[in-house]
Amino acid sequence: MTEKGALFVCLGNICRSPIAEACMKKILQEKGLLQNWNVDSAATSGHESGSPPDYRGQACMKSHGVYELVKKHRARKITRQDYDTFDYIFGMDENNMSDLKRMAPKTGHKAELLMLGTFDDNKTFGDIIEDPYYSSNDKDFDTVYEQCWRSCKNFLESRNI
Repeated sequence: MTEKGALFVCLGNICRSPIAEACMKKILQEKGLLQNWNVDSAATSGHESGSPPDYRGQACMKSHGVYELVKKHRARKITRQDYDTFDYIFGMDENNMSDLKRMAPKTGHKAELLMLGTFDDNKTFGDIIEDPYYSSNDKDFDTVYEQCWRSCKNFLESRNI
């Protein structure tokens, strides 16, 4: 099978996008397809570059049994090359999508730009996966996890994967 690529992008690459990356990897692993996919995450901003996932996100991912899939993750900023490396680049909110479109190479690229939450069949938050970074409620990380899990699962089903 041909390798496919999915890149998950949020503002700092320490909360939502590593959680989404872990969810996608786990779902693909359960389907026996992880070896056929290049799954990663990145940021629209470089201010967290080199940082591990937020400690609350780590705790959330550990509680759901997916942290091992991203334990070596370090935040990085999206690059122009990512637009040709990955088939799908997912943003988490309108600001991410706006930044992703603005940062995209001007002369065509391989990646399809998608908002991850559009694949969530629970529309409690519309299509937005809210940034839990500034929340005082650690349960917001579980909400992000649940949204990412449903969205990744539904995305793959929508592509007959």
